[in-house]
Amino acid sequence: MSARDLFCQPRRARHGAALTLVFASVLVAGAATGWFGETVRRTPDAGAATPAGHSEAVTEAAERAMADGKSPMEAAERAVSRSGDRWSAVYSQGEYQEFQEALDGRYTGVGLSARRERDGRIEVTQVQPGSPAAAAGIRGGDRLRSVDGKDVDGRPVTEVVSLLRGDSDGAAAGTRVRLGLERGTHLWSEELRRARLSTDSVTVRRLAGGVTLIRIAAFTKGSGDLVRDAVDHAPGRGGIVLDLRGNSGGLVTEAVTAASAFLDGGLVATYDVDGAQRALHADPGGDTSRPLVALVDGGTMSAAELLTGALQDRGRAVVVGTRTFGKGSIQMPSRLPDGSVAELTVGHYRTPSGHGVDGRGITPDLEAGDEVLERAETVLSGLGDAS
Repeated sequence: MSARDLFCQPRRARHGAALTLVFASVLVAGAATGWFGETVRRTPDAGAATPAGHSEAVTEAAERAMADGKSPMEAAERAVSRSGDRWSAVYSQGEYQEFQEALDGRYTGVGLSARRERDGRIEVTQVQPGSPAAAAGIRGGDRLRSVDGKDVDGRPVTEVVSLLRGDSDGAAAGTRVRLGLERGTHLWSEELRRARLSTDSVTVRRLAGGVTLIRIAAFTKGSGDLVRDAVDHAPGRGGIVLDLRGNSGGLVTEAVTAASAFLDGGLVATYDVDGAQRALHADPGGDTSRPLVALVDGGTMSAAELLTGALQDRGRAVVVGTRTFGKGSIQMPSRLPDGSVAELTVGHYRTPSGHGVDGRGITPDLEAGDEVLERAETVLSGLGDAS
């Protein structure tokens, strides 16, 4: 089963998922680090089964190009582009390796998370503490105007991520990258050195009244167990706020493990692959008594939506915030003749009640904007002490 997800705009035909089944959703979290996608941790074989339809067309295009002495990857990208499926993607060998490392919570970059605004501008959303970007004084809300002299306005976030990491040059830790930045009316540039960084996918802090705030930035390897550990060590019977805002995906298996922290077994989601129906179930023994509120927004995607839908449909959590992104398609990757990987859409997942997430998202139980955390604490106080 696939456990990775990438919910955002993929770099046209270059980024998607990487192992066996993928609920594609871009994960830009972790700053210019790359994409995470929902997928099973298995490297696709050259002879692995591939979905029908345009999957065969992509594979055949790559094989013809190889036979003609041309680039299989470029041929596959053109075939994917013609398919009209914006979530299908093609990875080079290097990108695929970077992607797998990102799923393990490691990456080479500068420590920026970014998003594209409606007008096409690229805005810095977060800066990882201790990163090169943090040392340079860059902060959330700054506008990223260029990378090594290349204007980034209007580019997909994944392209910007690739420029920051230096994917095309195979840039390693210690290589330099120059950023053009804007803060209000101030324009300036910074030269940074890329570094080997790790993501803190799960952070925990205590709020007033014995409430525990668990923030999941991404579903990287081990994040599900970290959530369960946080629940086990929450004080008394105090409530929990599960912050999934800005979580654009990760390993689906980790999202299911996180769901298991709050459910006593049962259905988490269903999904189809080429028409065959399958299901994901939580492990028994989760904490079902603590009051629980899940925070979501338009940046909550893919595996994070899968978790949100399970908790909402099962009546386990009150969901507070704004409508989620709406990415619930599944990709299947296969190895191309030159070692690159094509990842193509084969199906979609649904929440326990049968709600299709793709293109729709999840509507919160309680709408809230900037005051979302305060609303969550109010909801918890209304739910009362779990004891």
